[in-house]
Amino acid sequence: MRISVSSDMDEGVARQLLTELRRRGHDVPPELRHGVYAPDEKDDWAYCSERAARDVVEGRADQAVVCCWTGTGASIAANKVAGVRAALCTDAYTAGGARRWNDANVLALSLRLTSPAMLGEILDAWFDARVSEEREDQDNVRHVDAIR
Repeated sequence: MRISVSSDMDEGVARQLLTELRRRGHDVPPELRHGVYAPDEKDDWAYCSERAARDVVEGRADQAVVCCWTGTGASIAANKVAGVRAALCTDAYTAGGARRWNDANVLALSLRLTSPAMLGEILDAWFDARVSEEREDQDNVRHVDAIR
């Protein structure tokens, strides 16, 4: 799977994210790295999160992982891009549920709260979850996509 990534700070799990994604067999090419991962780009959370989200909706990436200190700003910026369903996840259960019930396509992480061990658990849950085929769940996702 091609994954776009962004972070506004080079600390915490941002330093481990690329390694963890690659270890799970995902492709994170240089053109899908934003913020501190791309020295020629503005690394503020609003800008780099938007770039990663656009990679998803424009088909350059299958999913994205966006990071900032709390994760809140990154998720807000990503969710402003039509077609993105970004979920701020601080634990594995939330990450799995976001993929399963919400068909989330952007994972937002808090650099402050996410420990290395929790990063692994969150990524495992996120990538192991399958999108629900339940009609009610699919109807909710369609409704969210239609909200303007």
